[in-house]
Amino acid sequence: SSGIDLNRAGTPLLEIVTEPVMRSAAEAVAYAKQLHALVMWLGICDGNMQEGSFRCDANVSVRHQGEIKFGTRCEIKNLNSFKFLEEAIQFEVRRQIELIEDGGIVKQETRLYDPDRGETRSMRSKEDAQDYRYFPDPDLLPVNISKEWIAQIQDLMPPLPAELRGQWQTTYGLSSYDSTLLTQDRETAEFFMELIEKIDQSMVKAAANLMTGDFAFALNRDALRAWQSPVLPVHLAELLKRVQDGTISNKIAKEIFTLLWERGQKEPLQLEGVVDQVIDQEGLRQISDTGAIEIMIDEVLLANTKSVEEYRSGKEKAFNALVGQIMKASKGKANPAQVNALLKQKLTPT
Repeated sequence: SSGIDLNRAGTPLLEIVTEPVMRSAAEAVAYAKQLHALVMWLGICDGNMQEGSFRCDANVSVRHQGEIKFGTRCEIKNLNSFKFLEEAIQFEVRRQIELIEDGGIVKQETRLYDPDRGETRSMRSKEDAQDYRYFPDPDLLPVNISKEWIAQIQDLMPPLPAELRGQWQTTYGLSSYDSTLLTQDRETAEFFMELIEKIDQSMVKAAANLMTGDFAFALNRDALRAWQSPVLPVHLAELLKRVQDGTISNKIAKEIFTLLWERGQKEPLQLEGVVDQVIDQEGLRQISDTGAIEIMIDEVLLANTKSVEEYRSGKEKAFNALVGQIMKASKGKANPAQVNALLKQKLTPT
């Protein structure tokens, strides 16, 4: 008796065949990773390589340097991780080169990769055979795809990762590294786009730093996706604005972010005013009163005469030590810029 496996019935298959333009395993892996990120971004694939949602075959051939004609290729089937893809190509390149240098001939065949042994092995021969022959199926009607339909779809497409990266780097001056992190998945990118709509352009770099720093760390630690974050774009926007207007320092902003995250995990945060509420409840407003800061500086200078003498003798590190003592005395609330300016004034001989 024979049976039919219907596990994949109704599952659409998208197959992409590239031209023979890749020249190394690293290049092939980079391409596969970009394609993997793209299908996940578009929401057409969950990207699970172990379960077969996304996998790739690699056609490998070698030729002498300067030759135009490609060598005989071997196809390595069903590679289900980027690591195995790279290892399989590297092994197959070495195998074919060694075979040719020993006077042998590469046979056109399908091969499998054995990750335990780190090598490919023959699966079936394709010698003297055309790879595929296509015949029309009389039960399937042809699908007519017009240029107008393609143009209509292109007009409706959302921006893709590469487009967003270029836009953010040009418009906001983000680094290639940050813009790449922010477009690793669509949810994170959309979260960031919603955030920057709520702040001034001058704050976008700070927003990127927050997203790729404390925010990303919290997501990874708690195994959450961006859409599951207890802290919303509106909350991050409020936090950035309070740093911008001098209400809090960057250091205090980190503390507030942690408090917001912890509270948000217990119950949903209110949409507006929650940052100001935390600032007032915890007494975290930045001290910007010149008189109050000068009093703290004077007390620190009196208690640290050795550091004062060291700084005046040319040891710059002593200045940082004094700043640290002042910030400690203010419990991190003193405006750092004012502390630095006022301390230099007091340490500079008149």
